[in-house]
Amino acid sequence: MSSYIKKLISQGEHQQLDFKFEISDSKKIARTLAAFTNTDGGKLLVGVKDNGAIAGVRSDEEFYMVEAAAQMYCRPEVKFEMKEWKVDGRTVLEIDIPKRKDGPYRAPDKDGKWMVFVRVNDQNLLANTVLLKVWELKHREKGVLIRYTDKEKVLLDYLTENESITLSRFREIAGISRQVAEKVLVDLITLKIIKMDFTEKEVFYHLAPDSNISDKK
Repeated sequence: MSSYIKKLISQGEHQQLDFKFEISDSKKIARTLAAFTNTDGGKLLVGVKDNGAIAGVRSDEEFYMVEAAAQMYCRPEVKFEMKEWKVDGRTVLEIDIPKRKDGPYRAPDKDGKWMVFVRVNDQNLLANTVLLKVWELKHREKGVLIRYTDKEKVLLDYLTENESITLSRFREIAGISRQVAEKVLVDLITLKIIKMDFTEKEVFYHLAPDSNISDKK
C-alpha cells in the first residue's frame, strides 16, 4: 500500500494536504490542525519533507505531539484519525483531519494568542472578522434579511465592473464605517451573492459565480 502514500505525495502540498519532516512544536502543528478542520479538512503526512522526499518519522514521540496539539492547543479539541504506513522501509504517519461545522476552532499564534486559522492553498492564514461573523450568522437558526440600500448598490455596481474589492476600498467608495461595511459583506456572503478570497496580505471580495448579478444589470 506504499503506492497510496506516494500518490498522495505526488500531488504536492495544497489546501487539503501538508507535509511535515518532523514535529518539534505542538503549538505550530495545532495551527495546521485547526486550519484544516475550519476549512475543507485535510491530511497531514508526518515524515515527509517539503519537497516530497520520504524521510520517515524519527520516534514514537511524533504521534504524541500531534495528540498534544489536538487536545491541548486546539479549542475545541480537534478530532483526527491516524494511520501508520511503511514506505520504502520508512514509517510515514497519515493524520486525517475532517472538516467540522461546530467551530470555529482556535489555536495559539506565534505570540500565544488564541486565534482562528483557515487553510488557503498550502498556507495557514488568520481568519478575519468578516469570516468569523459569517460563521456566527450561519450557526443561528434564523435566516438572513437585508435591505437593498445605497450601500449594497455601490458594492454590487462596483463588482459588476471590477473583479474584486477590499474592505478598505468598499469603505472608501461607500463612505461608511468599518462596522457597517463588514455587516454588508457578511450578509451578502451568507446569501451567497459574493465570495471572499484570502491571500497572505489581503482579503478580496468578488461576485459569486452563480449570483447572476451581472446578468441582471
